[in-house]
Amino acid sequence: MLPVLHIGPLALPSAPLALLLGVWAGAWLAERAAPRGQAEAVSTLAMLMLAAGLVCARLGYAARFLAIYAADPLSLLSPNPASLDLWAGLAGAALGGLAYGWRRGLRLWPTLDALAPGLALLAVAVGLAHLASGDAFGAPANLPWSIWLWEAWRHPTQLYELIAAGLVLVVWRLARGRSPFDGFGFLLVLALTAAARLLLEGFRGDSWLVLGGLRGAQLVALALLLAALALLRQRALADG
Repeated sequence: MLPVLHIGPLALPSAPLALLLGVWAGAWLAERAAPRGQAEAVSTLAMLMLAAGLVCARLGYAARFLAIYAADPLSLLSPNPASLDLWAGLAGAALGGLAYGWRRGLRLWPTLDALAPGLALLAVAVGLAHLASGDAFGAPANLPWSIWLWEAWRHPTQLYELIAAGLVLVVWRLARGRSPFDGFGFLLVLALTAAARLLLEGFRGDSWLVLGGLRGAQLVALALLLAALALLRQRALADG
């Protein structure tokens, strides 16, 4: 793990730096993939979704530990990416994006297609951030490729996550230009990302457990995967 990156006299926190670079590169990719004449609107949309997602992710995490944040409100400004709630962030980003897109009159599916590569690249950045910080660690395992982390040999789930996100980005790139209908690129990225999370969550050692032991992230990932597959089928039938 490399929590701090030393560049000359500077000591930069690696995880936030990876996320920042991922956001910048993702917004750049989304702008390039935007429909003709809408590059600026899509770029603004990406930045607004990021801001709304970060705020909601931090507030969602703070709501889970309300007493701690009530005693120290300034900790809400901490750059620690571990104190973000993924699902609250996704909900905030989606609501902010829908509100802005409706106000600007952006077409839904072409806009989502433009955002798809940025989201795929951001997933790669999240994997790098986890690798740097040691967050999202794996369950104990005695395997030839296990890594020593937090006083145990574990599945290198950060590497699994990084490889899976990279493959999703490669598949999107190969499918680009061959989309049979608007929305295909976004739904492809959503389905593959959800499938990867559904599989890899089983190797995690820090899973969010619900209903007496079920992994909450797997339930959410399964719901997103089924929704993406249903929408792909619906869009294909409508286009055909």
